[in-house]
Amino acid sequence: MRSTARGGRTLVLTFDDGPGPATADVLDVLAQYGVKATFCQIGPQATANPAMVKRILAAGHRLCDHTVHHLQPFAALTHDQQAQEIGPAKDMIARAGGPGTPVPWFRAPGGGFTPANEQVAATFGMRSLTWTVDSLDWTKPGAAAIVAKVQSELRPGGVVLMHDGGGDRTETVAALRQLLPWLTAQGYGFDFPAE
Repeated sequence: MRSTARGGRTLVLTFDDGPGPATADVLDVLAQYGVKATFCQIGPQATANPAMVKRILAAGHRLCDHTVHHLQPFAALTHDQQAQEIGPAKDMIARAGGPGTPVPWFRAPGGGFTPANEQVAATFGMRSLTWTVDSLDWTKPGAAAIVAKVQSELRPGGVVLMHDGGGDRTETVAALRQLLPWLTAQGYGFDFPAE
């Protein structure tokens, strides 16, 4: 079963492909507005940046498994290949976070969910986390375009996909600085995915 926000006038902010160079800036902006988010991490990125994983957890955010190599199309991989991407990534992220680190969600690269890989994730104790709004920040369309995309597509209970890794995320950080006060003014609250 895929997880979304709990409903009501809430939303879930998610950040993929990190931890990366922009993660610290994203965390600073989130802290400025008292917002919690879910970080979908690539296993080797977490292994390379354990201090950042620990900082994410210390700030009260949550973690999500985004595989080992971010292969696409993910749904085209064999069952065994998907299992080798999902399980080890969870282990890498949990090790980077320290003993007892929970990783309750899995996000397939490119949204390549299938019943088979959702079952694989479930065997590792994770629910699948999709999204309802793709900010398209990964295309680097400019901060204004990212903001406009989220504003036009967001509905209560939505899950917003943004990125803190995978390249230069300056536009994402700039967009976040504009979106958070706007969302608050619209009466939105921020939540974690429904478990």
